[in-house]
Amino acid sequence: MHRHRTGRVLHHPISPLGDYTITISQKGFDTAKQTLTLASETAPILHIELHLGTIEQTTSVTTDANTANINTVTPTTLISRDEIAQTPGADRTNSLAMITDYVPGAYITHDMLHMRGGHQVSWLLDGVQIPNTNIASNLGAQIDPKDIDYIEIQRGSYTSDVGDRTYGVFNVVPRTGFERNRQAELILSAGSFLQTNDQLNFGDHTEKFAYYASLTGNRSDYGLSPPTGVVIHDATNGYGGFASLLYNRTPKDQLRLITQLRADYFQIPYDPDPNSPGNQQFQSSGLRDGQHELDGTVAFSWLHTFNPATVLQVSPFFHYNRADYESNPNDIPVATTSDRSSTYAGAQANITTEVARNTIQAGFYSFGQRDNYLFGAIFNDGSGTPPSPPPTQPPAASSRSTSPTTTRPPPGSPSSPAFAKPTFRPSSPRTKPTRASA
Repeated sequence: MHRHRTGRVLHHPISPLGDYTITISQKGFDTAKQTLTLASETAPILHIELHLGTIEQTTSVTTDANTANINTVTPTTLISRDEIAQTPGADRTNSLAMITDYVPGAYITHDMLHMRGGHQVSWLLDGVQIPNTNIASNLGAQIDPKDIDYIEIQRGSYTSDVGDRTYGVFNVVPRTGFERNRQAELILSAGSFLQTNDQLNFGDHTEKFAYYASLTGNRSDYGLSPPTGVVIHDATNGYGGFASLLYNRTPKDQLRLITQLRADYFQIPYDPDPNSPGNQQFQSSGLRDGQHELDGTVAFSWLHTFNPATVLQVSPFFHYNRADYESNPNDIPVATTSDRSSTYAGAQANITTEVARNTIQAGFYSFGQRDNYLFGAIFNDGSGTPPSPPPTQPPAASSRSTSPTTTRPPPGSPSSPAFAKPTFRPSSPRTKPTRASA
């Protein structure tokens, strides 16, 4: 916090988004407290008035008012780690209940998160946008809910720096380790369908440095939404790791490194009744397909504060994503393989300042992408066999007589006159003419 010359208290722009309680005390005055919900892309200014201290003793009962955030026109929902832990099922590895239970217009259909009718959404990790141009081919979660400190969801009226995926923007602020003091936590759970979601996390901090790391594992016999009421061939399992390193080098410089690696496997459920209406259109009762996914992210951020109202952020990043749809080579009618991998590398930078009660922001975002894609199909029902050519018929005999013709060999062929071997004949001896004399 910084105090302006007029007495106003300015929020430090390097603080992460979340809920804060501002406490101000001065000798001879009553202590004042005010709550603040800090959202991204905002720079709130608090006006707090201190009253002269009295010797009266009073009891006050207060509660937080759920008022709209007046510092931004973007409809925003902020969900904390405590709310995720207290919501049934929201802290499961592949669960998105933390979003669907709190965000208006969010729902799950065909195993994908949708908002306001579409699934083209953006995921940010501590303000760094993680590119993924193949979001429709992934089934695994972007981040384990147990590693989240706060998640901010924007659902309209976006600023230009969040890109063109206008259905929803999810900004995840992961845990840092500043809330830990050489502490570790082991989470074990069990449920129906042989379900378990387990995690081991630990963290610590000093005055300038903090770290947090976790290892997770999960499995269940009920993964994706089955096409019928029978849950069959629907197992899922996964494992992964997450790490965050944060270092406040100086009061004006902060360095942070975030890494994540996850691997997931999903069995593809099917309709076991070969005579069902759906299988009459496409026979899927014999399919035993599955999908392997791998996702890794590295994001580094440097934040520099020039003054209480001006901050610069530079963030290079790397993202790797793979989704391999695999099937049994003996599947009937078709065994399909679809393997895709994408590699992204880029950087974003932005600077924010305040001039005459106006917030000005400028920056850029750029990345390069490389894709590898393999598609294959084996037609085990014979439908993929190319048709054999029709048998050739011998030419019909003709009763018309024809005269023999002579075909001249083409020029340049060995049998043409140009290539005829020369014939050498011995020449007859010449006789010298004689002159007769009388």
